[in-house]
Amino acid sequence: MKTKLKISLAAVLLSLVSLGSSAEDKYAEALAKLTGELGFTVTTIEPSPVPGLLQAFTNRGLFYVSENGQFLLHGRVFNLNEGLRNETEEALSALRLEGIKGFNGSAISFKAKNEKYQVSVFTDITCGYCRKLHSQIDEYNRLGITVNYLAFPRGGPGSEGFENMISVWCAENRQEALTMAKAGKSVKGKSCPSKVGEQYDFGQQIGIQGTPAIILDDGSMIPGYQPPEQLAEILRENHS
Repeated sequence: MKTKLKISLAAVLLSLVSLGSSAEDKYAEALAKLTGELGFTVTTIEPSPVPGLLQAFTNRGLFYVSENGQFLLHGRVFNLNEGLRNETEEALSALRLEGIKGFNGSAISFKAKNEKYQVSVFTDITCGYCRKLHSQIDEYNRLGITVNYLAFPRGGPGSEGFENMISVWCAENRQEALTMAKAGKSVKGKSCPSKVGEQYDFGQQIGIQGTPAIILDDGSMIPGYQPPEQLAEILRENHS
């Protein structure tokens, strides 16, 4: 698994650059449909593992599109010749890992003293399972799991939850503010240059549709809450 991920990551890193004129010319029809008719912002467009289909990383996730722009697919591609390898997840895992690096200084981290693993958790302050996960943060830390929170206010930009999460991310003590917010307590309104919007946008790009969404240190994603012991077991298996 680690070898496959390295290969995928290398491929994605080579392609995660601004679309050049050659790509724009070669895939003009597909780009026109994605950006014009659908209003997507396309970060990368390149050949997919399926002949005749392109894979496009957009602000709304990973899509597959025919070169003439006629057909659009949103789903998982499995390689039957490679033991049902999930090609879509391989590409997304690499993208998640690279993107999360850019938020190293803006995540709200609850660090384990005897750190064995790190996970990134896209969270909202109002969802029940996000609150349940945070209520057990000491147990995750005790098991050696450092939790790095990234913002994913489900209501999107302009919502009350979005503004409240900005207040959390702008607080003097962000850990305390997040804990208070997840306990249903009010946090003093505050505004500052924050990464809340960028974290939310990135979450959409990598396929997050709900919270909590847990990104493991190999780039794979677990959609939904995982109890501390169960998450620790998953991480142990990934590192074995």
